[in-house]
Amino acid sequence: MSSSPTVQSRILVVDDELSVRELLSDALDAYGFAVRAAGSAAEAFGVVEEGGADLVLSDIDMPGENGIDLLRRIKEHSPDIDVIMVTGVVDVDTAVGTIRKGASDYVAKPFNIEEVRIVVERTLEKRRLIVENRAYQTRLEEMVVRRTRELEESYETTLQALVTALDYRDNETQGHSYRVVDYAVLVAERMGVGEPDLSWIRRGALLHDVGKIGVPDGILRKPGKLEPQEWVEMKKHPEIGHRMLEHIAHFRPSLDIVLCHQERWDGSGYPRGLEATEIPLGARIFAVVDTFDAMTSDRPYRKALPIEAARDEVRRCSGTQFDPKVAEAFLGIHSTVWTQIRERVRRNLEVHEAHLGSHERRS
Repeated sequence: MSSSPTVQSRILVVDDELSVRELLSDALDAYGFAVRAAGSAAEAFGVVEEGGADLVLSDIDMPGENGIDLLRRIKEHSPDIDVIMVTGVVDVDTAVGTIRKGASDYVAKPFNIEEVRIVVERTLEKRRLIVENRAYQTRLEEMVVRRTRELEESYETTLQALVTALDYRDNETQGHSYRVVDYAVLVAERMGVGEPDLSWIRRGALLHDVGKIGVPDGILRKPGKLEPQEWVEMKKHPEIGHRMLEHIAHFRPSLDIVLCHQERWDGSGYPRGLEATEIPLGARIFAVVDTFDAMTSDRPYRKALPIEAARDEVRRCSGTQFDPKVAEAFLGIHSTVWTQIRERVRRNLEVHEAHLGSHERRS
């Protein structure tokens, strides 16, 4: 067993007999402990409340509040303070019973001082190991949180890279992915969607068109209307995107939007022809904001619609192309909010482009 501790452990000796208190106090002091003594349970609990004890060595049989009452009060107040019970030989069964009530150990009268020292040091060592284990667990949890955050950031960087690659490849959609993220989150919040689903919707909205990376340039960048066979190729992009990402666990909860964002409420969409609530909620929300952004953005073959005209179109298609409840939530958001989001995304992209240009010039 260890010798006197480097940092003195504070022992509180509790006994209504002065001679016993003095004997135990002197002996423990000689072993290097900081010792205080109390002649009653009430006095002892006062010391505990002051934070003046790491371990309590208490007699069971005391007038008034006894040692078992003190044990209960200490454990309710400070569960981590160890209590060793002192008992007469005839009360050993009682002492054993106190362990079930939270006592760490017991010693029997007439006691051997060396035995008391062993029990005290054993109890303190056990407490030290418990404290160290808790500290280790805390450090481990902090390390896991930090590593998880690093992985999150790595995944988000990958996500941003995928979307940026798509935006550079498909000039028509520059800014589109970022706008629909804000649009989708806004509508989802209005419908009462909370975390973590909100984050899955955010990621799915950002990734929704990533499958277009697998669509030939001649189709993706064609300035006019697509031919029927070209549409067949274009309609493959939800499944291409889903296959690209399905093995990345971090993105898996977001893939409903990637796969189902072209489904329609009436079942006439693609790729699986889902209808109504067969379509995941995130994809139903995204369908509205995706169409709205397409209508309010310039294309080589047509000019953007005014926001109010696009809102009217959403209203008209409620119940056919769009989930009526999602359309209602979307229409409940004032037109100026959409304008503000578009302007914010535009400014952010300009800053990003300026930063890239500056980096290229330095290179």
